Amino acid sequence: MIRRPMVVKFAVFIVAVGLALLSTHTIALEVPEGPVILVVSGKVGQTNVGDEAHFDKAMLEGLAQHETITRTPWHDGVMRFSGPLGRAILEAVGAEGENIRVVALNEYAATVPISDFENYDVILAMQANGKALRIRDQGPLFVIYPFDQHPELLDEEIFSRSVWQVTRIDVE
Repeated sequence: MIRRPMVVKFAVFIVAVGLALLSTHTIALEVPEGPVILVVSGKVGQTNVGDEAHFDKAMLEGLAQHETITRTPWHDGVMRFSGPLGRAILEAVGAEGENIRVVALNEYAATVPISDFENYDVILAMQANGKALRIRDQGPLFVIYPFDQHPELLDEEIFSRSVWQVTRIDVE
């Protein structure tokens, strides 16, 4: 005969172990249900399609979002951009590298140190001034640095990292 207090203690122990295990592992990425907007590959620990991480719009919207209000060399006046933080995307895929290679629809690519995403609130903008970025508007994703908040970012090298029409990130 098993005593009830022993059963309760055992159940509490099992729940505690389960929670501890969950807290040490990243939860697996869902499989995208809509059209894939972004593919992340390379040195990643979390994938959902083969050895890559595919994201649709809803998945990207489910990540930590940020709004950046700034001027850019490509727009007139101040713009309000919003989208997931770059570091949130890297965390979601368990990125383990020092650089990322950001690739656009036209195959333009720029190497970006992961430290940029750690040191600044760099976003992959999905919206500008409240409107979804379409391909003709430099979308669906546009790497935006907080230029006005950090004047040291007003530099040609950083401008070259501000890739628009982003479709792929390779973690190196």
